[in-house]
Amino acid sequence: MTPRLGAGYYAPMFEPSVYAARRAALREGLARRGVHAGLVLFLGSRESPKNFLDDTHPFRQDSSFLYFVGTPSPALAATLDLASGAEAFYADESTMDDIVWTGPTPSAAELAGRAGIGRALPRKALAPAAAAARGSGAPILYFPPYRADAMVELAELAALPYAAVEAGASIPLVRAAVELREIKSPGEVAELEAAVSASVAMHRGALAFARAGMREYEIVARVTEIALAAGGRPAFGPIATTKGATLHIHDYSRKLEEGGLFLLDAGAESPGGYAGDLTTTFPIGRRYEGRQREIYDLVLAMHKAATSLLKPGLPFVQAHAAAERTAFEGLKALGLMRGDAEEAVEAGATALFFPHGLGHQIGLDGHDMENYGEVWVGYDGEPKSARFGRKSLRLAKPLKAGMVHTVEPGLYFIPQLIEAWRAEGRFAEFVDYGRLGPYLAVGGIRNEEDWLVTESGARRLGPAYEKDAPSIEALRAAALGAR
Repeated sequence: MTPRLGAGYYAPMFEPSVYAARRAALREGLARRGVHAGLVLFLGSRESPKNFLDDTHPFRQDSSFLYFVGTPSPALAATLDLASGAEAFYADESTMDDIVWTGPTPSAAELAGRAGIGRALPRKALAPAAAAARGSGAPILYFPPYRADAMVELAELAALPYAAVEAGASIPLVRAAVELREIKSPGEVAELEAAVSASVAMHRGALAFARAGMREYEIVARVTEIALAAGGRPAFGPIATTKGATLHIHDYSRKLEEGGLFLLDAGAESPGGYAGDLTTTFPIGRRYEGRQREIYDLVLAMHKAATSLLKPGLPFVQAHAAAERTAFEGLKALGLMRGDAEEAVEAGATALFFPHGLGHQIGLDGHDMENYGEVWVGYDGEPKSARFGRKSLRLAKPLKAGMVHTVEPGLYFIPQLIEAWRAEGRFAEFVDYGRLGPYLAVGGIRNEEDWLVTESGARRLGPAYEKDAPSIEALRAAALGAR
């Protein structure tokens, strides 16, 4: 049967006062936005059955609930009345059947106390509380839902047609929450450091373990073991592939071939739910060969150009543009691009090789607050670019001290995209299509790290993990020489 208990299953990561202060700050943030009345719903996730009710997917609490309430166990809810400040926690008491199967559990009052809430009610009391709020004319405020079961419940609680639930999410609530969650407290930074440290161990483990003849899923098994051994779990489904030109690929069936590259995009989640997110592209043999090394070094140069700019007040889109310019100059030096860097970047020609954004915020989610909507999380409500490549930039707004984000430049040789643009004659003034053929075998190379914005600049999170080619090659040589 699926294990349902654990040391941290009922224990919030921080003290009750932390969650009470966060909800108070949320109320203040809503008041500044002109919202003084309404019932805020904090809807915890329920378990998700795979094949029948007692065979469930591994449970992960909703991140908004984790941030504002804290309890990581399922089927919970809480409310905050904005006018009065009154709070309530909703949970069912364990039955004897529950105790037989899972052991004794904290009472609803104990769980509420751990969240800094003084009033505990049965879970079934949530619907009448929402109905009473609606009857008084108070709006129901909730975060954008992403689970079907939550949407069904929200339709009832907010008295909305199911099709209107997504559009009914509160934008002032989202904006007030983003304002709080994007600035990480010292306690959160410590959790992120732990997550990144475990993530580095995952990547070093893969470097020491991988060899020609293995299947990709063997690497996935190894890095998953390391994440679990650190007391957490993988923060997201790893990308672990010999086909790095495909940005998001979760088929792990391919064999590692001598002379090829392996791209690992994986991170650990700390016991408190905070995520690390790193990418390493390493040789399956002992060294990067020829064109692999050229592109690998260029990706690291893109990374350096971007991170050298990081500081409070810098619009992150400028760091992305610096990576694009560095990519252009490097590809031009290799004879693959031509013309003026600024013109090529402005036109979008570099997106042929760098078709995604430089990074995204990270915290309780690998893509922090992603369900709130990129336009609010990464753009402060400003419009996003519709241009290919730049439209995939998840973070563009000015950085603030306390923000944590990834920096993940990459260069990719995607045969179908290259052929389509060649056939159109697209950006022929900037791209020398006739010289790209020999580079198709490189596939894709990405380098990703997690960075904390400080008062004076920025610093990389986690332990030392050098990514220059000689350092990676030394690790691979040591691993293969030991076999």
